[in-house]
Amino acid sequence: MDARIIKLESIEKRYNEINDLMGQDEIVSDPKMFTKLSKEQASIRDAYETFQHYKKIVANIEGAKELLHTDDEDMKEMAKMEIEENEELLEKTLKKIDELLLPKDPEDDYDCIVEIRGAAGGDEGNIFAGDLYRMYCYYAESLGYKVQVMESSESEAGGYTLISFLVKGLGAYRHFKFESGAHRVQRVPKTETQGRIHTSTATVLVLPDVEDADIEIPDSDLEIETHRASGAGGQHINKTDSAVRIVHKPTGITVNCQDGRSQMANRETALKIIRARVYEEYARQKAEREGAIRKSKIGTGDRSEKIRTYNYPQNRVSDHRIGLTITQLDRIVNGKLDDVVNALLENEQKEKLLNENL
Repeated sequence: MDARIIKLESIEKRYNEINDLMGQDEIVSDPKMFTKLSKEQASIRDAYETFQHYKKIVANIEGAKELLHTDDEDMKEMAKMEIEENEELLEKTLKKIDELLLPKDPEDDYDCIVEIRGAAGGDEGNIFAGDLYRMYCYYAESLGYKVQVMESSESEAGGYTLISFLVKGLGAYRHFKFESGAHRVQRVPKTETQGRIHTSTATVLVLPDVEDADIEIPDSDLEIETHRASGAGGQHINKTDSAVRIVHKPTGITVNCQDGRSQMANRETALKIIRARVYEEYARQKAEREGAIRKSKIGTGDRSEKIRTYNYPQNRVSDHRIGLTITQLDRIVNGKLDDVVNALLENEQKEKLLNENL
């Protein structure tokens, strides 16, 4: 039997198992388990539905072939046409199956944490960081995702020196993972009096919002302290030790959260961010030991790697990793990122197919 069919039958079996499990009272009454099973089922739904479509096409072909033995010439002709049409459909469906069965980034279905920092260009870099944040909010909204600010430091001139936020929704990491790197903007800043075009940058880091089961961090590895928050945030923020700073001692990774309304909220947010950063750091170290970054990812995700340029005078956006240029910057900064992200996902798919055939 074709290896593809064996794999699809296994997926079909698991899909139906999950259906049965989600109907059981003990699962329905356990929100965590119910959500986990829902996510797993959603992740294999495309493969399951495509397999049902495949079986229907095969049945149509087999039924039409039986009609070829009839003495009715008109019926034979209709059967030949049906076979031809269904074989074309079968070819397309098998191609889709091959793509669906490619190794999947296990983090693709996760929520994600996006961190943006103003970089080169001073105030203009911070303002651009704010523009990127708004662009991502619009894009997330268009996909039905929710955005929750986790950490922020506003710039006096506008925008942010730092803003990190959680994007919640199935497949969030898949749609945002290619945004890691340095984003460059070319435009006339509001503060420029002579109309000169300046180049500024903001850096973006996207991390999968990993679960406790994905990484185990012993309490002894964490140094947690509370302190009074600084900056705007209401009177309570300066009267209580509501801000939380966590240091992961083995890596030196530090997270400071003060935007929450309570120490408990800030602690929870800080732990979520530290977990994601430590997970990514360990993944980076592993890839370094193995001598290569995972092939399924475009670029290294390094902050210094220039990935995209936003040229305002020419209304142009260029993604340097895949040589894509779109003269619709006005749409893209308003969250219409689909053309860019889909092109990056298609490129990832091509690379996976290429690597599979090596």
